Amino acid sequence: MNSSWDRTMLRHYRLVSRPRIFVPPLLSALSFSLVLFSVGYSTVASAAPQEEAVDLLSLSLEELMEVNVDVVYTASKYQQKVTDAPSSVSIITSDQIKRYGYNNFADILRSIRGFHVTNDRNYQYLGVRGFGLPSDYSNRILLLVDGLKTNENVYDSPLIDTAFPLDIDLIERVEIVRGPSSSLYGSSAFFAVVNVITKQGRDLSGIETAVEAGSFNSYKTRASYGTSFENGVDMLVSASFSDSDGNDRLYFKEFDDASTNFGIANDLDGDESMHLLATFNLDAYTLQGNYHRRTKAIPTAPWGTIFNNKSQASTDETLWLDLKYSNITENGTNVLARINYNYATYAAKYPYEGDPEYDEAPIVINDDSMEGQWIGGELQVNKSLWEKHNVTLGTSLQYNMQQDQRSFSIGAPDWSSLNDQRDSNNWALYLQDEFQINDTLAFHAGVRHDRYQSFGGTTNPRLALIYKPVANTVIKAIYGAAFRAPSAYELYYHDDHGTQNSNPNLQPETIESTELVLEHYFTNGMRGTINGFYNQTKNLIKQTEDFLDICDFGDPCLVFQNVGQVEAKGIEFELSGNWNNGVETVFSYTRQSTRNKETSKRLTNSSEQLAKINVIVPVYADKMFLGVEGQYSSDRKTLSGDTTDSFFIANVNIMATNSKENIELSFGIFNLFDEIYSDPGAGEHVQDRIMQDGITYRGKITYRF
Repeated sequence: MNSSWDRTMLRHYRLVSRPRIFVPPLLSALSFSLVLFSVGYSTVASAAPQEEAVDLLSLSLEELMEVNVDVVYTASKYQQKVTDAPSSVSIITSDQIKRYGYNNFADILRSIRGFHVTNDRNYQYLGVRGFGLPSDYSNRILLLVDGLKTNENVYDSPLIDTAFPLDIDLIERVEIVRGPSSSLYGSSAFFAVVNVITKQGRDLSGIETAVEAGSFNSYKTRASYGTSFENGVDMLVSASFSDSDGNDRLYFKEFDDASTNFGIANDLDGDESMHLLATFNLDAYTLQGNYHRRTKAIPTAPWGTIFNNKSQASTDETLWLDLKYSNITENGTNVLARINYNYATYAAKYPYEGDPEYDEAPIVINDDSMEGQWIGGELQVNKSLWEKHNVTLGTSLQYNMQQDQRSFSIGAPDWSSLNDQRDSNNWALYLQDEFQINDTLAFHAGVRHDRYQSFGGTTNPRLALIYKPVANTVIKAIYGAAFRAPSAYELYYHDDHGTQNSNPNLQPETIESTELVLEHYFTNGMRGTINGFYNQTKNLIKQTEDFLDICDFGDPCLVFQNVGQVEAKGIEFELSGNWNNGVETVFSYTRQSTRNKETSKRLTNSSEQLAKINVIVPVYADKMFLGVEGQYSSDRKTLSGDTTDSFFIANVNIMATNSKENIELSFGIFNLFDEIYSDPGAGEHVQDRIMQDGITYRGKITYRF
C-alpha cells in the first residue's frame, strides 16, 4: 500500500472527515461473504423440501424454461441449453438488474465472473480474464444488441457506461459468452461476446414511466409504451433522459499547485444522456431504430490540457436502423437475414495554453472528432441434418461508407491538424456443425474466413468436445482462435507536424485459447462451475515510441505497432443457486496471471484475484426483495510500475412492488462502506491512479398503467 498517497487522497477527496477502521479488503470480502451466505442459507433452510432430483441435461428447451434452467442463443447463433453451448456462459436477467439496482450497463458487467471495469472519469472500459490495458477502448470485446454489432467503425470500441446506447430498463437479458468466438462473429470476438436482448411490447403491455434521483444531483426520467395488436404487430417505443452534476469537487494531487486550483477540479464531472428506441415485430420480421447521445465533462485534464477548465468535454452519438427476418420453414430450416444502417460520432474539446507572441489565443481549443457510417448485412441458414448434425452456414458483409478522423485547433491555426477521410469493406463466410455422437458425447466444429480491405484474409476455427458422464454433469474441452482487426484509428491517425504517425501496415492481433469447463447441477438447486483457461495473444497492437522518427520538439513519434506476446492462464469457480423460496445466490472467485511473454512482467491494470458474491432475498412474499452484492479485486499494476490498492465494494438495494404490481419502488446504497479505491490511469493522464467515488445512493419509482 502507498500509505502517503492514500493519506493525501483521503484528506482532499473526502468533504467530511470521520474516523475509519482499516480492515484488509480481502478480509472484508470474506467477512461480508460469510454474512451473506449465512443469511441466504438460513432463508433457504426454512424453504420447503426439494422435489425429487431431475436429470436437467435430458430435458427439452421448453421443459428447461419451465424449471428456470437457462438456455442461450449467442454461443452458437441458435437456441440451445447452456450445458450444450461450446463455451462458458453467464446470463443476467431483467429481474436481477432491477433487484440489484444497477444504474448503467457497466454495473451489470462488473458483477460477472472474471470481468473487471476501469473508470477514467470520462469512459469506463471492460477487461476480461486479466486483460484490460489502459486506453485499449475495450475493443477486444464484441458487444451486440439483439445480435447487432454496436462496436463503431473507427476505434472499434463498444460503449458500456452511460454512453451505452440502450436504457438498461429495456433489457430482457444479457448473454455473456467467454472465449474466442471469431469462428462465428469475426473481429473483436477476442475474449468474449456480450449480447443484450431487449424487451418486446408484450413485456410492457401498456405505458410505463420511471423517475429516479440520486447522489451528485442526478436525475433520470423514462417513458415507454409497449403492446401487441390483434393483427400480430408487437410494438415498443421508449424515450429517456438523464442528467448528473457528478462529483463537484475532485482532487488530483498531481495538480496540487496554486496555479492549478490546488489540484481541485470543480464541477467537472457532469454527465447528460438521452435514449430513444423503437422496435416493431410482425411475424418473422423485426424493425428496430435506436438513437443515443451522451455528453460527459472531463475532470482529469488528459493529453496535457489545462486543468480545471470548464470547456473540456466529450460527446458520443450512435444511431442504427436494423431490419431482420428470422423464420423456421416447413422443412425445419431456420433462416436469418438482416440488413442495417449504422452511424456513430465522437467529438471532444480539449483546452490548451496558447502563446500570444505567436499570434495564438490565450486558450486554444483543440476539437478532436470522428464520424463513421456503415451498412451491414448477414444471411444465415441453420438446419438439423442426418439426425445427429446441426449445421449452420452463413455470410456477412460490412461496407464502411465513412471512417473520418479530424483534429484542428481554434485559436492556433499553425498547430497540428488532421483530416483523414476513409472508406473500406470486409466480408466473411462461416460454417459450424454440432455433431451429437451419442447421448453423452457431442462435438462442435466451426470455422470462419474474413477478408479485409486493409490487411487481407484471416481464418479462425473453434472446436469443442462436450461430455456428460453422469446425470446433471457436463465437461467441456474447448479450443478457439480469434483475431482483432486493426482499427481505422490505429491504422491512420496522424497529425501533420505533431506527435503521432500512422501505420497502414498493421496486422491483426491473434489469440489461441484452450479451456476446460466442469459444470454440475446439484439436486438441492445449486449449480457449480469450475473452468481453467490458457490464452496466448500474438501481434499485440500497442502504441509505442518510434526513436527512428523524430517529431516536433525533438521527441520520438508515437505509432501503433504489432509488438509483443501475452500469456494468460487462470482458474474460475462459481457456485450459484435459485432456491424454491425465491432466494438467489452467486459466488465466484477468479485466480489469474496475465503477463508479457518476453519479460514475464504482469500486464498493467490486471488483477490476479477477483471475488464476487450476489444474494437476492425475498423480504416479503414476492413483493419485496433485498439485493446485496460484494466485489473484491486484488491490486493492479499502473503505468509507472506502482500498484493500486486492493479493494472491496459492497452494494445494497431494496425493491418493492404493490399488490397490483403497477408501482415499483427501489432504493440502493452503493459502495456501502465508503471504500477509498482507484483505477490505473492511461498514457494520456498525468495521474498514475484515478480516484473513484465513495458512498452513493439512488432512489427510483416506476409506474405502469
